[in-house]
Amino acid sequence: MKIDSPPTLPRETRDTLLVLGVVALVLLPQVAYLPVWSSALALCLLMWRLWIARHGQSLPGKWLMAALLTLAVGGTVLQFRSIAGPEAGVVLLVLLLVLKTLEMRARRDAMVIFFLGFFTLLTLFLHSQSLPIAIAMLLSVWGLLAALVNAHMPAGYPRLRQLLRTSGVLMLLGTPVMLVLFVSFPRIAPLWGLPSQTAQGQTGLSNDMTVGQVAQLAQNHSVALRVRFDTADGQTPPQRLLYFRGPVLSDFDGRNWRAPSDGGLPSGTGMPATGLGEAVNYEVTLEPHQQRWLLTLEATLQAPNIAQRRTHATANLQWLTTRPITEVLRYQAQAYVHYAYGQQLSTYQRNQHLQLPTDLNPRTSAWAQELRQLHGNDDTAIIQAALSRLSNGGYVYTLQPGEVSSAHTADHFWFESQRGFCEHIASAFTVLMRAAGIPARIVTGYQGGERNTVDGLWTVRQSDAHAWTEVWLPSEGWMRVDPTSAVSPARTEQLQRLPAPATLLNNAMGNMVGHNVLQHLRANWEAVNHRWNNWVLNYSSDNQSSVLGYLQWTHWNAAKAALWFAATAALVAMAFALQRWRSRRIQDPWLRMAAHARRKLQQAGITHAESLGLQALARTAQAQWGDESAHLQQWLLQMEQWRYAPHGPNTPSLAALRSSYRALTWPRSRTP
Repeated sequence: MKIDSPPTLPRETRDTLLVLGVVALVLLPQVAYLPVWSSALALCLLMWRLWIARHGQSLPGKWLMAALLTLAVGGTVLQFRSIAGPEAGVVLLVLLLVLKTLEMRARRDAMVIFFLGFFTLLTLFLHSQSLPIAIAMLLSVWGLLAALVNAHMPAGYPRLRQLLRTSGVLMLLGTPVMLVLFVSFPRIAPLWGLPSQTAQGQTGLSNDMTVGQVAQLAQNHSVALRVRFDTADGQTPPQRLLYFRGPVLSDFDGRNWRAPSDGGLPSGTGMPATGLGEAVNYEVTLEPHQQRWLLTLEATLQAPNIAQRRTHATANLQWLTTRPITEVLRYQAQAYVHYAYGQQLSTYQRNQHLQLPTDLNPRTSAWAQELRQLHGNDDTAIIQAALSRLSNGGYVYTLQPGEVSSAHTADHFWFESQRGFCEHIASAFTVLMRAAGIPARIVTGYQGGERNTVDGLWTVRQSDAHAWTEVWLPSEGWMRVDPTSAVSPARTEQLQRLPAPATLLNNAMGNMVGHNVLQHLRANWEAVNHRWNNWVLNYSSDNQSSVLGYLQWTHWNAAKAALWFAATAALVAMAFALQRWRSRRIQDPWLRMAAHARRKLQQAGITHAESLGLQALARTAQAQWGDESAHLQQWLLQMEQWRYAPHGPNTPSLAALRSSYRALTWPRSRTP
């Protein structure tokens, strides 16, 4: 008796497709960090290998593989001038992984692909340790383990659900060991000590400002930093005073503002400023920006508290670290939103902050002289006159002021376009102040933010990037003047931002689920992401000491270390024992049913039943019991079909076979 079923994919093709799918899953998170040509080449090679598997074509020969390898290595060398280094190494590793699929002929080749896949996943940590990357890596590891389990089940057609279940159990069994190692393994910073490629993919502020640069950041809604305020009354400082200080720019060539070549010079002993009023305690979680500066609330006069990093102050009221910030960084600090700063100004510093290119912006210079003649030595009156013109002169705050083709950028803003974003306004205002004999400079950073209703943190985005002016007055010292507030008070008073141009996807999402729902989902996601940063990425040696102190492990000695490692070894042994017990318990159910049936038939009188195949057992049952064993014969043939024949719509499931097995009536042994 034989039950036919429509053919499906052969086992070899099915396994190849599974491996290719897992490789694609491993490479998907890498696309954001790979050059376009390498991603395109990897996609073409995977699609070619897929076509070969589906159509049963032969794999490429050695000469073609050698040519493809030369192409991969040559492209990497042309891109990076080397095959060494983290970025070049990752590109080459990805291409080698894809090329290996084109010579996958045996189980050994599949094993090489699996281990290359695991190693490729590790390289993602060179680019990011964010929560989305961790989730993507977890899914990829699950897929690789499922493919590895499938490779160790050469017989039959194991279902994807069974493979995922088995690999998921393996991951759960390894979780306790992973947690123990995470909590107890010595924290060495930086964990990833490879050099960072800071010139690529960088977003955020920089040491110079070209008109239009901050406007580009204003359309980027990624997170720059998160702030938690710790005040006795639970109140945050006024929103209009939330200025997070970044680079200070004082060198001007007519279009570009740059930080001074001396970097502001170290201030020596602390900040050259005095706090007025009550201090505000706050904590910052800073996203990596590949620079050395810390974003601190004005004015932070004491060094921020950062684990395993040294900081120093500059004369420009900045705090710098000794190395670029390439990972999420958390620090606590104290700020005075009201302060006195830089009452003394040397002749060199005064000249530095009055410097202007010659023969540029003549109309602005002429107007500045008129203001000086009108107000005499009253610098404050000159400043107020300029702000009054911004408020009442028809100036417009916009992200699209039009291109400035003239070298006279200040003249263009004051007397022609009268439109601009914060850097246009701050630049023109600073030029006017210098032309009037008032030392001035530009400060870049972030202003404002939004409060997350889920966790109470203030989220400051790249869209909150801002530029303002500092002027120096003899009786006051350096004072912050934000000319953008004169043009658009809502920018700083109510934290209203200019909306970025709407996209088709944003409009569609907003129409389907509503903007309020999207904002709520974003708030929840950012709250979860912040906890990830605090509990995982910022698990420093100080946090580890706190945890071990809670466990009463404040003093390490030989006895405690031996006890700790013995407990860890016992936990690992228990995990392996549980895995072994589990593997025995969930061993192949088909083999278990077949072995049980053979024992039953042996007891019923079929000699050597344990060594016969299922078809041979069906024929023996037919010869020995005739039609009385029809159901038994049918069940044996169905078992044979499920294990060794392609599955189709009419193929009974393993659960159905188990149910039929329980309902069988076993024939009795006939004695001669």
